[in-house]
Parts: sequence; C-alpha cells; structure tokens
Amino acid sequence: ALNARAGAILATLLRRSSALPRPRRMLGALQNAFGLNTTTAQDRPAVVDDHAPAPGTHNYDYDLIVIGGGSGGLSAAKNASKHGAKCAVCDFVQPSPAGTTWGLGGTCVNVGCIPKKLMHQAALLGEAMHDARSYGWQTPEGVAHSWETMVENVQDHIKSINFGYRAELMDANVKYINAYAVFKDPHTIECTDKKGRVSTVTAARFVIATGGRPRYLDIPGGREHVISSDDLFSLRAPPGETLCIGASYISLECAGFIMGLGMKAHVMMRSIPLRGFDQQMAQQVKMYMEEHGCNFIEQAVPTSVAPAAGGKKLVTWKFADGTTGSGTFDTVLVAVGRDAETSKIGIENAGVLVNPKNGKIQCSGEQTNVPHIYAVGDILDGRPELTPVAIQAGRLLAYRLYGGSDAFMDYAGVPTTVFTPLEYGCVGLSEEAAVEALGQVRRAVWAKAGSPCGRSACSPGRAPSAGCARSGQCGGVPLLLQAPRVDGAAPRRQRVLRQAGLRQVKQRADRGLPHLWPERGRDHAGVQRGPQGGRHKGHL
Repeated sequence: ALNARAGAILATLLRRSSALPRPRRMLGALQNAFGLNTTTAQDRPAVVDDHAPAPGTHNYDYDLIVIGGGSGGLSAAKNASKHGAKCAVCDFVQPSPAGTTWGLGGTCVNVGCIPKKLMHQAALLGEAMHDARSYGWQTPEGVAHSWETMVENVQDHIKSINFGYRAELMDANVKYINAYAVFKDPHTIECTDKKGRVSTVTAARFVIATGGRPRYLDIPGGREHVISSDDLFSLRAPPGETLCIGASYISLECAGFIMGLGMKAHVMMRSIPLRGFDQQMAQQVKMYMEEHGCNFIEQAVPTSVAPAAGGKKLVTWKFADGTTGSGTFDTVLVAVGRDAETSKIGIENAGVLVNPKNGKIQCSGEQTNVPHIYAVGDILDGRPELTPVAIQAGRLLAYRLYGGSDAFMDYAGVPTTVFTPLEYGCVGLSEEAAVEALGQVRRAVWAKAGSPCGRSACSPGRAPSAGCARSGQCGGVPLLLQAPRVDGAAPRRQRVLRQAGLRQVKQRADRGLPHLWPERGRDHAGVQRGPQGGRHKGHL
C-alpha cells in the first residue's frame, strides 16, 4: 500500500513537471531506483484497442501475427493462442556478412545467452582443472581443449531447443511461417521464404519482435574481413589470437572465454569499458582481465581491416592523440553495438513511428502509435534488452489483449549479469546515472571485499584475482554485485552490496549529512534493525 501511494504521488509529480526537464529526470530516476510503479490508469493504453475486432468477428487471416521468433515474440504468440486467438509467427534469419544463419528462437538461444554461457562454463571448467591440483586431484599438465568438440555439442544443444520451440508452437496451435515479413499496409504483410516465394497474410493485430543485429564498422574491410557474435559460436575452427573491437559486455564476455580456453585475446576500446554500467565495477572487471592476460588497446579506433599472409587479418588503428598502430590477428570480432531490425520490414507502410536516432520503436505499454500494432523485446526504445524481460512483456501483453488482464510489465529495477571472467551482477541505477539524473543528492556508495571460501586453497602461484589484488588474500574469483543507495533508502529490490574486491568499506557521502552513515538498516526480510542487525558499516 505504501509503495502504491508513493508511486501515485510520483506519477502526479511527473505529469505536473512535464515542462521541467531536470525535475522530471530526477523523479524518473527515483522511480527506477526504488522500483515504484508510477503508471496510473490514465497513463496506460486501453487493455483492448478499439481498432481491433474480437477473435472470430473479422475477415482477416489471423487474430494476431507476431513478426520475429525470438523469446518475446514466441511468448506473446503462445500465450495469446492459449486464450483463444488464432496466431501465427513469422520468422526468417537473413545471413550475416559471414554467411551464418540459424533456426527458430532468436538471438538469445542461437547466438546470445545460451552459447555464450556454455562457452563461459567451458572456460571456467578449464580454470577449475588447473585449481584441482591444489585439492589433491592428479590432473595432468597441459590439458588441451578441443574447440571443435565444444562447438559441436553447443550447436547440438541449440538445435534441440530450436526443435522444441517448433513443437511448442504446434502444441499451442500457432502457425509457424518461415518467411521474411514486410508490412504492405497496417493490416497486411508480405512474406518471402528462402526460395523466393511470396505470400500475403492479414491480421487484426500485430506484435513486432524482430530484435537487433550486430553493428559493423564503416571502414575498409569492416564487414568482409571480420566476424560478429552472430558467427563466433558456430566457428568450425578455433578463432586463435582474437582482436575484439569494442568494450561492450558482448566484447568482454567473448574475449573472456576465448582467453579462458587458452587463446590470446585483445580488446580495442575507444573510451570506457561496459558503457552504461557502474564504472567502478567496470574497472574491476577490466583490471581482472588484464591480470589474467587480456591485452587492452585503449583510446583507439580501427581504421582498416585487410587480409594478411596465412589467413590472418591486418588491423590498423588510430589513437586519440593522433598516433597510429597496427597488428596481425587470426580473427577480428566486432562488438560495437547492435541495430534494431526495423529498417527493412516496411514499418513506415504501417505508420509506426520509430526513434530516428536508433531505429527503435517508442511504445506505451508495448503499444505503438498505431493502436493495433504492438512491440516487445530489444526493439523497444529505452527498455532493458534482456530475454526474461521480453518473455514477461510478451506474456503480459497476450494476457491483456485476450485474457482480460490489466497487468503491465514493470521495467524498473531489473537485475542483469555480465558473464565476464569476473562475473558482475547489478540492479537499478549506476552511480554515474544517479548523479546525472539526480544531481549531487544524498547518496552512499558501498563496497566490500568478497573472498569465496571454496577456492581458498588454490596455489599461491596463480594470477591474483580482483578480490585479492588489493587485499593480499587469494580468494579465487570474486563476484561483483552492485546496487544504488539513494537518499539513505535501501529498497527491497536493491538490497545488494557492492563486492568489488576492495580492502575496506568505502563511503562517498556528504559529511554534512551524518544520518546517511549506515548505522541502521534492514535485514534480509526487510525488518528494521539497529547496529547489531541488518546493514552496518558495509555488512549485511
């Protein structure tokens, strides 16, 4: 009840401050930081739009067509069908510049979360075998890794998921159309299959869930001599010495498991690592990777990629100070961002508006400016690009349209994890985002060293981790956890401390505000405690 009342108050302030950019940004940041639902009934679109007839009362081919067979689109289609809607899913993967394509399921299953985590696990297993000797296991020296075996098993697992998705669509009575869909008008799409055959399909409603694809470099050789995350997980041969261009989480994750599998990895970064994440945490990730052999080429941008002898790639780059550099690598991986897949689907023919800066769709409650057309997943402007978010948004949208529900997706305070060698989890605002949105308000930054006991017997000769580099203790691989603490409050969704490999608690707060010092807090159940319980000087 208190949360609802606070949300209503913030919603009123947000509406009244629409002409004042800074107060509105501050209130919006408070909403995100504390996980308050400030969406009121008058802000939300209608549960059922007036422009779409009820199932079975129209002459369209389908009640609902979902364009895109990723996690969010499949969730929307299957759940809509369960509530009596006649549904179809159009999904077609255009090959990458390197010629890679894949099956039903979208980015996460085929070229994202699933293969990335499996290869990250492969790297962790190699590290565990190295540590096993400290625990008495007589493992041989120089154990070799077979990239081909790993890729074969990873791809077999992915194909089983592809098959499972098709079976689920059949069970849910959802038509699977393996063709590329393009809008011809607001209720009609033209579908082209792999043989070039064209068919026309109509629907009362549409859900756009086309996601995004990797962005390539606008330099000589920036497409034909590089690969992206679309290609890496199905390479038939090991990538060898790899240059990862970009310091996004995708780039650092790929560099991390390539390095963990025994190959050299380099990361070229223009400015900062993990843009959008808390930079104190990002620097801990970068430091850990450097200590374990990853080479960072900082303040540099590539200028060309060309073939070299022996199938290698010659890369030239330019530093911020005007000097240049070059190097030869077996593989060049580009991970400089992703572009929304909205430019080729005829979205302008349907009248749907997009953000001209990034091509993403601006929605209210997943509803576009065209009342019967909706969108979920990575193409939503200003929403988290996360698979569980897309799945939940698609499910709730289907419930609203066909199940009589009025539940909306809550995008505030969604946690996420970066699977770099030093794994990093966070929720809410980073410190930089809080300062930008709220100004120099009362806040505190918490940091605490984490030393997992399970790896405390590792041999002293192993490379230090971010957790022991500053404290002198070998604690294995710590986990970074970060959440904001704004204006002295500890919201229930963000009751996580930074565990950043620091020797002691670090506090950043206005010394003139002594009440911000953590003398009192709440325990895991949210119960108010004194200094002897709950949060006290950086400890739970």
